[in-house]
Amino acid sequence: MIMVISFILALLPIIWLIIALTALKMPGYKACPIALALSFLIAIGLWKMPILDSITAILEGAAMSLWPIIIVIIAAVFTYNVCIHTGYMEIIKKMLAGVTRDKRVLVLIIAWGFGGFMEGMAGFGTAIAIPASMLWALGFDPVLSAIVCLIANSTPTAFGSIGIPTTTLSKVTGLNVASLSVDTVIQIAPIIILTPYILVLLTAKSKKAFKGVGLITLISGLSFVIPEYLVAKYVGPELPVVIGSVSSMFCTILAAKLFERKDISPEFAMDAVATNNISKNKALTAWLPFILIFIFLLGTSNLVKPVNSFLAQFKSSVQIYTGEGGTHYSFAWLSTPGLWIILAGFIGGIAQGAKFTKLCAIFKDTVLQMMKTIVTIMSIIAASKLMGHSGMIASIADMFVKLTGSFYPLFSPFLGSIGSFVTGSGTSASVLFGGLQAETANVLNLNSSWLAAANTAGATAGKMISPQSIAIAVGATALESKENLLLKGVIKYCAIFIILMGIISYFGAQFL
Repeated sequence: MIMVISFILALLPIIWLIIALTALKMPGYKACPIALALSFLIAIGLWKMPILDSITAILEGAAMSLWPIIIVIIAAVFTYNVCIHTGYMEIIKKMLAGVTRDKRVLVLIIAWGFGGFMEGMAGFGTAIAIPASMLWALGFDPVLSAIVCLIANSTPTAFGSIGIPTTTLSKVTGLNVASLSVDTVIQIAPIIILTPYILVLLTAKSKKAFKGVGLITLISGLSFVIPEYLVAKYVGPELPVVIGSVSSMFCTILAAKLFERKDISPEFAMDAVATNNISKNKALTAWLPFILIFIFLLGTSNLVKPVNSFLAQFKSSVQIYTGEGGTHYSFAWLSTPGLWIILAGFIGGIAQGAKFTKLCAIFKDTVLQMMKTIVTIMSIIAASKLMGHSGMIASIADMFVKLTGSFYPLFSPFLGSIGSFVTGSGTSASVLFGGLQAETANVLNLNSSWLAAANTAGATAGKMISPQSIAIAVGATALESKENLLLKGVIKYCAIFIILMGIISYFGAQFL
């Protein structure tokens, strides 16, 4: 009975967020601080957590949110704002219209392909912020831009930031990283193929959604998942999403050139008119900020070990949390993606004709523009740290295992989704529940790697409804106080993904 009460009480901050963001239509910058306050009261009142430990847990979460997460979001929106100010976003718009005027295909290229690439390279919100702001700038409805990017960002999370969630899971569980990588791709493969169809359906809002683009949509999904599987199996967890997303972008563009109908229905056609009068220099200048983002993130990633190791030396380690199990939190000053995206924005902006002083003003305005988003993200990450350190998350997990029994594999992805919902991170979900999943598999005589991978699979679904992810999308598309629209727009797809993953996890566990 005590365990049941603890389980319910531990869930209260999560239940509050769902009710506040949907039924009450409360903006995230108001709902999330209340969730933090509720977590604090429960932690010190019912879990008997010392007040000093509670406060330092909150401070640790706030520090983590500022660096590297919030700096990445500010950097992404800053780059977008620079391109809007210089007028070069209009050139990008016309060039993309030269590839295709079909909004459905553009969503596949930008939200699915390019967004997957950004997740694979950088993570930390870039895969939502940059593609969503680009779609909005191209004339897409801001709510639609945010929703399709939230959904598109789900499955790439498993191997985001050069494979960090999966490599972390391997370290937490002690399981072979190659087996985890392959098992993860197998479990999310049907969702990878399904996602492009959902994106097209949402973009079209019509019964004729797939008319003329059905084959292109299939190619977009298959060209993502096949390379992702092969790279995961034969190379490792660092590059599956990077290679898969680049392959998908290339194949989607090629398929559009080969199979796209010339007589696109007006309801699916983008307003921008393609032009052949854009010089190569002007085109290069327009895309320069994003090209530099690609070069900088690739050049400073784990794929270039000498550079990455050199930059990693510049860090400060501080033990913020004072409670048991507290570890030093490191501020990586030069190896964080946000810093390099800001640098790309400044260099690209100067190349596009903006003065340095104006770029500084744009950066300042961007920070002010993002204040509500900053409050939201700081609050939710602080709450997640507090729930983790106090034992609230552990209580949820323990009761969950006891309630499900032999049907646990069916619900294993759901547990992973709770982890990413609370923390906004696939990596944190691995840390929170990865070990539990592996231990439970041993107790039930099931394949540990399969169930640990199910945790990652579920985390990809929970990521799309995380208040942190929604706050990023809101900030990128200027939808302050519209969080409820985004949550309502994606929550049913999150539920579909979790159910499908649960079925795959359950039946796979019976035969492996």
